[in-house]
Amino acid sequence: MSRVILLNKPFGVLSQFTDKGTEGSKRETLSDYVDVPKVYAAGRLDRDSEGLLVLTDDGKLQNRIASPKFKKPKTYWVQIEGVPDQAALRALRDGVSLKDGMTRPAKADLMEEPEDLWPRNPPIRVRKSVPDSWLRLTITEGRNRQVRRMCAAVGHPCLRLIRYSIGDWAIEGLDTGTWRDA
Repeated sequence: MSRVILLNKPFGVLSQFTDKGTEGSKRETLSDYVDVPKVYAAGRLDRDSEGLLVLTDDGKLQNRIASPKFKKPKTYWVQIEGVPDQAALRALRDGVSLKDGMTRPAKADLMEEPEDLWPRNPPIRVRKSVPDSWLRLTITEGRNRQVRRMCAAVGHPCLRLIRYSIGDWAIEGLDTGTWRDA
């Protein structure tokens, strides 16, 4: 039986268990939060992103979760600079041209700020002259920093990025920095 762990990864934590190559500087890693042997992250979540990270001890399951060929939907809550118009939302829904090619179409909708959202440390930068808004964005691939690049490409830089779900797994009921078995 495979073990599957759902972690609500905090901002600033590396999606790996060790931090080799930065001797002398202590960056937080998964080992600061999960003390379970022989589980590994199924995919990555950038250090400056938060939210759901699935860990498993099953290599085949890990591949099915992380590989874009399986088109597993990943939903993000994205705080962006500005308020997107219908053209920007349509561009996200149709696919965005990035330097590494067109993205697959995404589900993209404006949303209210999530209820009971934990504070981010450090807080996002706020500009009084520029409003911000929230998107619910679902993609089925997982290119490097894809959501951030998609939002920037339609004129709305990402201020905060939280992965809410992967397939049927979600961070619902998980405080930041905590985990549970799926």
